[in-house]
Amino acid sequence: MRIIITNDDGIDARGLFLLTDWARKLGDVSVFAPKVEQSGKGQAIDLHAPFEVRRVDYMDGVRAFTVDSTPADCIRYALCGLKEDFDLLLSGMNAGMNIGDDMAYSGTCGAAFEAAYFGVAAVAVSAHPAYLDDAAEHFDRVCEFFREKELFRYGRLFNVNIPPSPGEIRITRKGGPYYRDTFDGDGTMYHAVGYVAHRDRGDLSLDTDAALNGYISVSPLTTDRTDFNVFEKIKNL
Repeated sequence: MRIIITNDDGIDARGLFLLTDWARKLGDVSVFAPKVEQSGKGQAIDLHAPFEVRRVDYMDGVRAFTVDSTPADCIRYALCGLKEDFDLLLSGMNAGMNIGDDMAYSGTCGAAFEAAYFGVAAVAVSAHPAYLDDAAEHFDRVCEFFREKELFRYGRLFNVNIPPSPGEIRITRKGGPYYRDTFDGDGTMYHAVGYVAHRDRGDLSLDTDAALNGYISVSPLTTDRTDFNVFEKIKNL
């Protein structure tokens, strides 16, 4: 199996190291990671300026490159620039949960969406930033869950979140708001200040409620943004 790994925390991130080290048991691993942190970039790409790509020493048996652009551009360079084929993308392990509406901003998830656009099976992996090493101890369990349930028979794009001291694994769907922002500034310069907006409804089918209550959440995603409920109602208008 040929595996491509990226993240949005940058080449030096602990979560990337842990995920790459574990993934070597699955097959041939290549890392294409941002040169610097790209958190919050979603699926952004750079269309107007060239960006630097460099081969770097990273880990025994792993080919690695730094890309001075976004996570999605890491994927685009590997697939379109080098014109290489991969069987699986692993994105992460992100230092911070990517659940609920926050998925839309996540560079970790953005890379997974980008890979899925090219037909590559993709899994985004995130965890609490203070428990990355602990979360990595559950990679085998999550992998076995995917194999036992044959999840890739049903879909090709998944989002996984591993909370501290996780319990069982649950199949979930996207919840609502997790973080929201307010802005502080002096009238000219402003910076975002995040606050928790999540309201626990006790619905363990939601990734927000499940992950924040100690369950590993596995959410199937899709690149299709069509609202089919509305489409069916208005398609003959």
